[in-house]
Amino acid sequence: MTDRRLLTIGIVGSIIAAICCFTPVLVIGLSALGLAGLIGGLDFVLFPALLFFLGLTGYALWRRRSP
Repeated sequence: MTDRRLLTIGIVGSIIAAICCFTPVLVIGLSALGLAGLIGGLDFVLFPALLFFLGLTGYALWRRRSP
């Protein structure tokens, strides 16, 4: 996997996870679909996903700087 693609995946994943974590977009969407019962467990999935993608972004930036 190229450094550019790894960085792109990390940044896009971080943005999507951050939008779902810190705004009610996912809560409104799940409620509209009648899946409001799933809202209680979102933090157990979204925060680790956000940390993973931020780590992936950091790794891609570190790999890009290394000769």
